[in-house]
Amino acid sequence: MRVLIAEDDRALGLFLEKGLKMEGHEVEWVGDGEAALERAMAWAPDLVVLDLGLPLRDGAEVLAAMGEGLRQTSVLVLTGRGEVEERVRCLNLGADDFLAKPFSFHELTARCRAILRRRERFVDSVLKWGEVELDRLQRTVERGGVHVELTGKEFALLEFLMLRRGGCCARAELLREVWHMEPESGTNVLDVYVNYLRRKLGAAGAENRSDVALIETVRGSGYRMAAAAVAAVATLPVAVNCAVAVQA
Repeated sequence: MRVLIAEDDRALGLFLEKGLKMEGHEVEWVGDGEAALERAMAWAPDLVVLDLGLPLRDGAEVLAAMGEGLRQTSVLVLTGRGEVEERVRCLNLGADDFLAKPFSFHELTARCRAILRRRERFVDSVLKWGEVELDRLQRTVERGGVHVELTGKEFALLEFLMLRRGGCCARAELLREVWHMEPESGTNVLDVYVNYLRRKLGAAGAENRSDVALIETVRGSGYRMAAAAVAAVATLPVAVNCAVAVQA
């Protein structure tokens, strides 16, 4: 995810920034409410980790000002305030979750993942990236109208990559979320399945006379859908629309 941290405690803000980057997210940190609102509007992050006690503009004011302009941005509120009225106010303003200070970093990352999962349940049932179309309900995949037959794990991996809209998916995150494995397991299953996907999607591209690579390696981090695939889609020929169900 693209994560914006709005926290006036510099040490805590930098700690969260470093930790979330290690989790594979793209992260920025700001230290006051004015900067938080300005950066949120300009960057449109997937998630804002928002401290309520910010200088220049209170966190609740930032949340209210985000309003309709950032409907696709989720907000995790950090607060040392225990009043029920304050929590109700923030929920009514659009907050997705609360985390009371002091907190565990592991709990914060778990809540971030839970927010992401909830977001993904409400995205369009059909995901598109360049010439690739993935139907999450019918569980079918096409590239340029040419069907691509995938196994269940291949489908889950491609779906996760496409949901990130070109953002980097860390190796640890993919192992945890797609295979439910610990990153320290030492397995190469992720690399094997990425190669499977590249080969199958590449074969469909060759049939459709497209040689654009769809999945690229981010050295030292993980994988992402290639931006070049979106840029090239306008030049591709139109193919007959068809699909094949995913194998069990």
